[in-house]
Amino acid sequence: MIDRREFVRGISAAVAATTLAPESAHAQATAKAEAEAARQIARTTDSSPFRIGIIGPGSRGKELVRNFLRVPGVKIVAAADIYQPRFAELNAVCGYEVPSYSDFRKVLERKDLNAVIVSTPLGLHASHVIPALESGHHVYGEKAMAYHLDDARRIVEAVKANKRIFQVGHQYRYSPWIRAAVARVQQGEIGDVTHIMAYWNRNNNWRRPVPDPSLERLINWRLYNEWSLGLFAELGSHHMDIANWVFGSTPTSAIASGSICYWHDGRETDDNVQAVLSYSGGRRCIFTSMTNNAKMGDQLWLYGNKGSLNLTLEDATFYYEPHRVTRVTASKDTITSASYRPGGEMPYRGPGKPVQVTTAEDPTTAATRAFVYCVRTGTDPISNVHVGYGSDLCVIQSNQARLKKQEVEVPAAI
Repeated sequence: MIDRREFVRGISAAVAATTLAPESAHAQATAKAEAEAARQIARTTDSSPFRIGIIGPGSRGKELVRNFLRVPGVKIVAAADIYQPRFAELNAVCGYEVPSYSDFRKVLERKDLNAVIVSTPLGLHASHVIPALESGHHVYGEKAMAYHLDDARRIVEAVKANKRIFQVGHQYRYSPWIRAAVARVQQGEIGDVTHIMAYWNRNNNWRRPVPDPSLERLINWRLYNEWSLGLFAELGSHHMDIANWVFGSTPTSAIASGSICYWHDGRETDDNVQAVLSYSGGRRCIFTSMTNNAKMGDQLWLYGNKGSLNLTLEDATFYYEPHRVTRVTASKDTITSASYRPGGEMPYRGPGKPVQVTTAEDPTTAATRAFVYCVRTGTDPISNVHVGYGSDLCVIQSNQARLKKQEVEVPAAI
């Protein structure tokens, strides 16, 4: 016969196991995901030849090339662009002459490529990514994934049908400090995250110099609706993707606004935008961007009931909620005073608890190295087509809400 003390201990252990099992399973899943991410991001000694073609070696394209060339074995062997001066700029980055074409299909016809980069204007992404996949090439495509949801769905289908590796340029998924911080959030360090405040503010006109007025829309395509979804796509897509990652889902609805209030220079896309993305359970991500004041810069704040996390381009810092004061319900015998106390309303002070990582490597470098690893090993990327589609849902529907001036539904992810 079991004695009472052993019985109670057994019940306690069973209750503890039941309570901890979901947390343990979640922690194990998080650890497994981080182990896979570490394999993709890790520096490699594999220097076997890896030949890349690029469609669109403009400003972002050249930055991607710089990072890809840091990966052992990588060489840029073909480029396509309709603006000829880009080729000389690309050659300067590579240090050798890259075969160039005015027709992107000439790049896709080459059989000696391991992969293709697509870094053309957003409005052209689908028209370049889909043919690249259909021609049998693995693709690194810049965000946002597509201009229209129909195009984004077609990219998802093309990846599946052609069984190709497709990675979207959400490089913050590859940041060591962001990954480490999000893993801790997913394990409950700041409790239940209910709100994310995301900022990307600048103080410049977002223009590039144009050598000839006829080239205005070609070079400054981000300022025109034909090719661009503006600040939501170019900046907000990164933060919206992190919100999807943290919340573990895509939003259910979006409401947004924007205007041209400072840069009255003929542009069509707004110089400031705001969006509220609603997630299940009443959770919210609020994104704001302005181009005439850089105070908040590029950062996110994640708010949970136990603490907060601040994410920036350079670091991550945790802050923790002070001990809660128990509230007393007033009765006829209770003397009450004003509930306001300035000390409790002041913002956090002090340095917080920084996230320590062994490397502060640029996330784009890590992302490009991870792509090469995925192609070489046949591994699905961290920032795969479904991650890209989820971010596209946020960007495109936020823009629809801005245009319609009303809340819009966000379709379910696929």
